[in-house]
Amino acid sequence: MNFLLSFPHLKKIQALSHRRKLSVYLVGGFLRDQLLNRAGYDFDFAVSKDAISLARALGRAIKGAFVLLHEEHPCGRVVKKEKGVLWTFDFSNFRASTIEKDLGLRDFTINTLCLNLRDINHTTNWIQKLLDSPQAAKDLKLQTVRMVAPKAFVDDPLRLMRAFSLFAQLGFKIEAKTFGQIQKNVKLIHKVSIERVREEWFKILSSQRTFETLLLMQKSSLLEQVIPQVTVMKGVHQGGYHHLDVWRHSLEVVRQFEELVNEIKLESLGVIASPANGGTKQSFKRSPRPLQGLAMTHFIHDYLQEEIAGGHKRYALLKFACLLHDIGKPDTRKKEADRMTFHGHEHVGSRLVRIIAKQMKLSVKERHFLEDLTTWHLRPGYLSNFKKPSERMIFRFLRDTKEEALSVLLLSLADQRSTRGALTTKAKHQHHQKICWQMTERFIQQKNQKPLVRLMTGHDLIKKLKLKPSPLFTKILCGVQEAQSLGKISTKEEALILARKIARI
Repeated sequence: MNFLLSFPHLKKIQALSHRRKLSVYLVGGFLRDQLLNRAGYDFDFAVSKDAISLARALGRAIKGAFVLLHEEHPCGRVVKKEKGVLWTFDFSNFRASTIEKDLGLRDFTINTLCLNLRDINHTTNWIQKLLDSPQAAKDLKLQTVRMVAPKAFVDDPLRLMRAFSLFAQLGFKIEAKTFGQIQKNVKLIHKVSIERVREEWFKILSSQRTFETLLLMQKSSLLEQVIPQVTVMKGVHQGGYHHLDVWRHSLEVVRQFEELVNEIKLESLGVIASPANGGTKQSFKRSPRPLQGLAMTHFIHDYLQEEIAGGHKRYALLKFACLLHDIGKPDTRKKEADRMTFHGHEHVGSRLVRIIAKQMKLSVKERHFLEDLTTWHLRPGYLSNFKKPSERMIFRFLRDTKEEALSVLLLSLADQRSTRGALTTKAKHQHHQKICWQMTERFIQQKNQKPLVRLMTGHDLIKKLKLKPSPLFTKILCGVQEAQSLGKISTKEEALILARKIARI
């Protein structure tokens, strides 16, 4: 690969560093990903001095946004979005007298690859110019995450999280001594800003190995340090439809969601996942969906890849919801006659999710997403209690869940697949799936239709019915919208008649 042609911003950094007489080295993850044939747009640079000044200069040169990451240990970032791609350039001063000693203070061996920008040009074979790092090359081949030194986690406790995000993203194993040091130092994570922890957390959620990573984080005891609220779910027996306690069930829902997304991809190729051809041994054979093929697959894929806020996509946030959807069960658990009940756990859970979201400093949109999915996750199950849900039920579900209707349905599918208790039957599983896929088809159809022209507004209620604004307005307008959507009314005159009836005037 020709670096300067493929990544033109590097040429600007070369020029800036030459004029300022600075030694600048491209280090770490970007080089690692290039050797692994992975796309990468995050660049880390070790600078002999004046890293912040160099970062500011690059920001001005490429019209990017500058962010001061650390002033005491000089480190700055430049962010630039081009053609839908977010580029980040991090600059930090050497943490030792030489680049070799600096590399010895880094986190993991696979991140100690190093390239002097001065040594590359349009014809350079950059691999031959890499600073010799035999352990890095060895561990890349062994697919191993290995700490550079035992004090790596003390020097920067965020590395505790980074070990697991690398495990999730690369599929590399964590070396035994490194894992032991993580277990020894887990409580140091509280010294790290929650913003830094959160971004590593979302790298884990964005990967295709979230379930495996959560299991390993749990084994290390780091998971409960990051989200202490999850400990209340452990050992809470559910009975009835469930074969796992609340915590293990929640982890299983994450696993089933990942499987579900993978199956959707496979079905676009004509492969139906089942126990016979690679599906989970615990799963019943999947019932066919009403809308098959590329249309549904592409819609769901694009839907899951939509950004909710803060660079975090629906796919990652949905996994977070899978993990937390039943967190309200421990506080609502009661034994009634011969069974366990959890009445209202969705509302208690929503309040706990709000606390967790605020602790992690998620955006309002992200917080509302998690709260809404926790609140609504039971609705598809209620609908599947009917042989055929009425049009009114379907309308109200889509109305209440709005843009996240499909998110709720996917969570419900993963949730239902995770129940293998005595009361669960193959017929119930298949009926639930059938209803969820029919609702998915309805959601997609609704998204592709032009919205109905409103027959009535609040202004009409004031002018024509002489009503004063009050909570009654919402009741009337929702009633009119529902009747219109169900085809029961189609004119303003019919809307006025219905409004008078609802208002009892």
